[in-house]
Amino acid sequence: MGISLKKGQKISLTKDNKGLSKILVGLGWDEVKQNQSGGFFSSLFGSKQEAIDCDASVLMINSNNSVGEVVYFGHLDSDDGSIHHNGDNLTGAGDGDDEQIVVDLSRVPEHIQKLVFIVNIYDCIKRRQHFGMIENAFIRIEDASTNKELVIFNLSQGYENKTGLYAGEIYRNNGEWKFAAIGEADTSTGLKDMMNNYK
Repeated sequence: MGISLKKGQKISLTKDNKGLSKILVGLGWDEVKQNQSGGFFSSLFGSKQEAIDCDASVLMINSNNSVGEVVYFGHLDSDDGSIHHNGDNLTGAGDGDDEQIVVDLSRVPEHIQKLVFIVNIYDCIKRRQHFGMIENAFIRIEDASTNKELVIFNLSQGYENKTGLYAGEIYRNNGEWKFAAIGEADTSTGLKDMMNNYK
């Protein structure tokens, strides 16, 4: 298991991992189990609540702190070929990563200063869903060439009524690539809303 970070902590990815280039960023979450007999969720949503469809994306932030490009389920590969999204998971069911994004750090263009990994809930307003309804959320990074996990950040608490989650970011710093455990959330209702925070 990789180094476990807490909210606000930062770590260098490349200082102690010489030659690190291609990484896999895994994001995962579980839907909170509903009471079998109905209860709170059933009274709000009826007996057949729709599965929560969380979507992970990467904002490629340039030196002006604005979005240069976005990699998400509708645009799986960055134009420069440095980032590949492995595709959408519609339910979050099962163990391990729910969505994975592969980043070749050596190919990220110089003008891109950081990569922000975000998660939003698809159709959250219509479905009346929020991150207080998921648990066991995490973001982790592994060396894609060895499958060795480098770092993990668990971020499952304090997100009641929040619909946009800023999980973490990878950024340039004095020739190194570092990871920051962000863990902030807001009431953005979709990817476009979250992008607007970087204008």
